Amino acid sequence: MDTNHIRNVAIIAHVDHGKTTLVDEMLKQNNIFRDNQVIQERFLDSNDLERERGITILSKNISVNYKDFKINLIDTPGHSDFSGEVERVLKMADGVLLLVDAFEGTMPQTRFVLQKALELKLKPIVVINKMDRPQARPKEVLNEVYDLFIDLGIEEDELEFPIIYASAKDGWTSLDVKKTGTNMKPLMEKIITSVPAPKSEEGPLQMQVTTIDYNSYVGRIAIGRIFRGTIHINRPYKIIRRNGDINDTRLKQIFTFEGLERSETENIITGDICALVGIDDVNIGDTISDYENPTPMTIITIDEPTISMTFTINNSPFYGKEGKYVTSRHLRDRLSREMESDVALKVMDGGSPDMFKVYGRGILHLSILMEKMRREGYEFAVGQPRVIYKEIDGHKAEPIEELVIDVPSAWEGKVIELVSQRKGILNKMEEKGSVRNLVFHIPSRGLIGLRNRLLTATTGEAVMYHRFYQYEYFKGSIPKRQNGVMIAMTTGIVNGYALDALQDRGVFFVSPGQQIYEGQIVGEYNKESDIVVNVQKAKKLSNMRASGSDKAYKIAPAKELSLEQCLEFIDDDELVEITPKSLRLRKIVLNENDRRRLNAQKIKSA
Repeated sequence: MDTNHIRNVAIIAHVDHGKTTLVDEMLKQNNIFRDNQVIQERFLDSNDLERERGITILSKNISVNYKDFKINLIDTPGHSDFSGEVERVLKMADGVLLLVDAFEGTMPQTRFVLQKALELKLKPIVVINKMDRPQARPKEVLNEVYDLFIDLGIEEDELEFPIIYASAKDGWTSLDVKKTGTNMKPLMEKIITSVPAPKSEEGPLQMQVTTIDYNSYVGRIAIGRIFRGTIHINRPYKIIRRNGDINDTRLKQIFTFEGLERSETENIITGDICALVGIDDVNIGDTISDYENPTPMTIITIDEPTISMTFTINNSPFYGKEGKYVTSRHLRDRLSREMESDVALKVMDGGSPDMFKVYGRGILHLSILMEKMRREGYEFAVGQPRVIYKEIDGHKAEPIEELVIDVPSAWEGKVIELVSQRKGILNKMEEKGSVRNLVFHIPSRGLIGLRNRLLTATTGEAVMYHRFYQYEYFKGSIPKRQNGVMIAMTTGIVNGYALDALQDRGVFFVSPGQQIYEGQIVGEYNKESDIVVNVQKAKKLSNMRASGSDKAYKIAPAKELSLEQCLEFIDDDELVEITPKSLRLRKIVLNENDRRRLNAQKIKSA
């Protein structure tokens, strides 16, 4: 196959707009099977976390052979917290499929990835999906898409992009908004005719590593696109690292992407995407180049982190009971390994041998890392997320996010009030059927804990998305968590009698029979201060009983917090203890007398 018969296409879509379903249909209709069996549905969401959350975290490469063309499909994460992954994988593409829901229209995450694609001058094809929905409004959505392209500064002649109407669920695409299609052929034809073939430049080999895979047998696998020349097995090459160092290397195996699998080959031509085995200590952004004439490619630029968190070993009384990897060495090694494949992540020493400062793109970015670690058997604790400040023209500056909230019109006043309290400014308000679409600019620190308050205030009907906008001058102080917490007095088992007596104090996070320790946060207090409670107190038994003295307890169910909710809830003197089986909230200083002594010292020094 020559370069003119290769098409490299990235797929951009918001959460739940049908990207995975569309790709499944493209694979099925082009007779692509895995191990001679029908492919598993939702192939792109192959990671357990992706299936549970319905989001793309890791980019994946697959290919579809249509007629005598090879179409490389590159999956892209939709959330701006994974911008490091997005910017790398888009460099491998020559065109993008912009997938938009025929009812919901364009969304902030769609905007983020599309902006990156247009900066790289990738050719867009707009696919308006879910045309089978009874509320579909394709004309209005198409106008929203045009507005989005204009907002992103596209040239007028570039607005002539192809438009495809589709129902991925029903397996059809069409060029006519009024006609239902029969298969995916119109989309496949548009990809071939509209997306340009890779540029075939003259000169020695250049390949940039955009993704790292790992295999316990062969070690690290470098994945990337050949931008110039041809790469061959068992020939000497040079690897040019991000820091400028140049080393010798030799490839042991070369793989090309065929359908869902990787097939071994002896060479790869310009424009194709491949996986290389045998390069020692390869990293993202490195260039594989000609041995005689090594020339580096432009280093991939990555958005700076906006959030930092402290990771530390678990030093609670329940240390080591549930986790397999519990020491600081385990924690350091795992964070170092994550940095190799996630260039948007930074790890630094946290001031003591047991603490590490981890910098990321947002709470979601870091919480996905924590979730992966706990599933691998790690046990650790993390502190409150903190925003990273900068200095611009001698003034303190902070990251600002574009926040989009969809909410029924009955709740819009409450939403605007809550966001305004956190220094959010309303920029745009639109109607989408019975839903109000509100767009704010808000400091990143104002988002911490906002989702829980919005859901409570709107009885769970608000849907919010956000993406990084820019750094602006500091907006002033934002009110912190208003409620205090209830703290366990001693270590032991939670008693139903004690919970029943304490229910009017607030909402509990623990249930009867649960094992807890001194200093653990067992609930949210309904006043501003913290309170120490005895939830192990049992009813005193006697040999004298009166009629009706043993009433049945009516205890409200414990409030269960997700990992993100825990991170948003904690204050600066609190930690989230993360183990493979449990999430616990606790005070940094567990003993009540020690906490009082520390607070007295702070007041005295202030």
